[in-house]
Amino acid sequence: MIITDTHTHLYSEAFDEDRDDIITRAIKQGVTRFFIPAIDSTYTESMFQLEKDYPDYVFLMTGLHPTHVKDDYKDELNHVEELLTRKSFYAIGEIGIDLYWDKTTLEIQKKAFKHQIKLAKQYKLPIVIHCRDAFNEIFEVLEEEKSDDLFGVFHCFTGTLEQAHQAISYNMKLGIGGVATFKNGKIDQFLNQIDLSHIVLETDSPYLAPVPFRGKRNESGYIIKVLEKLSYIYNRSEEDIAKITTENSKAIFKI
Repeated sequence: MIITDTHTHLYSEAFDEDRDDIITRAIKQGVTRFFIPAIDSTYTESMFQLEKDYPDYVFLMTGLHPTHVKDDYKDELNHVEELLTRKSFYAIGEIGIDLYWDKTTLEIQKKAFKHQIKLAKQYKLPIVIHCRDAFNEIFEVLEEEKSDDLFGVFHCFTGTLEQAHQAISYNMKLGIGGVATFKNGKIDQFLNQIDLSHIVLETDSPYLAPVPFRGKRNESGYIIKVLEKLSYIYNRSEEDIAKITTENSKAIFKI
């Protein structure tokens, strides 16, 4: 059984003490595909090192995270562009809009989001969207940019059934992680109305650990708990869920 974690920050400082143990543990559980989203230029070298250490398992993205869109965002976008000329990446992400932490940067967040969508189209890459308290704003941008060459993953989807269908209409898979196991997560109440062909698995580790690890540091191996929950929701075997979601990830990331 091959399991794909489509979103894990394995280079995070949270793993500095036991990163190899975390990755080895996940691999032993069948998690053998780790897609690594970017945050900003300060993490570039640690991401490259991770890829060097685990070349058969780690697949890198590049991009500027919306919470790191600050006054120097144009310099950060230039860094992303420069990286794209140097090596291959599997996605532009994570990108998007976050209005939970800072609403004052909305306009430059939108500019950064649109710019990176255009980069994704230029390089024929998927995008991986971060959305927090910003569904309307995200959909506004996607509506402007929608096209056959716009596709990707709506990371950590926590919206309504209607918002799920809207995201899917823009050629987005829904990234489902620990929130599906939360009592107040809500998405578990309608997820079985979304065809599995639109779903990929993720952890967002070290964040959003699933039950029974909620509130603790998340790790890629905990994706097993998400797999178990989706097996229950869809009334399908864990093997089926793993196979279908991995195939969906291959359709997005082309590997």
